[in-house]
Amino acid sequence: MQLTPQMRLTTQRQIILEELGKVKTHPTANEVYDMVRKRLPRIGLGTVYRNLELMSETGIILKLEVGGTQKRFDATVDPHYHIRCLSCGKVNDIDIPVMEEINKTAAEISQYQILGHHIEFSGICETCNSQEKEQMVN
Repeated sequence: MQLTPQMRLTTQRQIILEELGKVKTHPTANEVYDMVRKRLPRIGLGTVYRNLELMSETGIILKLEVGGTQKRFDATVDPHYHIRCLSCGKVNDIDIPVMEEINKTAAEISQYQILGHHIEFSGICETCNSQEKEQMVN
């Protein structure tokens, strides 16, 4: 975790980071709020949202803005890819190597200075797939 000189790690931020780090579900701000409220009952949704935004702007956490859904947050800031369920909107990490060579190829083709890339896979999660199959049988 890298804090900027302008950003202190307040108790609220520390607890938000701890709670976000406990899950791999890439929660929304509302879900983070529900998790944090168990430890800080008086915290407001606006406070959680502002801190999530600030921490994502400074690179402490990732903010995922995927496919027109609610913003989701991720405590893992190392390069990695995500997969999103088109049925329920759940987002998970997908454990495949990050393809660094794609940056070089994009730079050669576009004449841009490539700073990075994001890849999101989409599909139907196991839970939704099972539910769809169950509904087809009934």
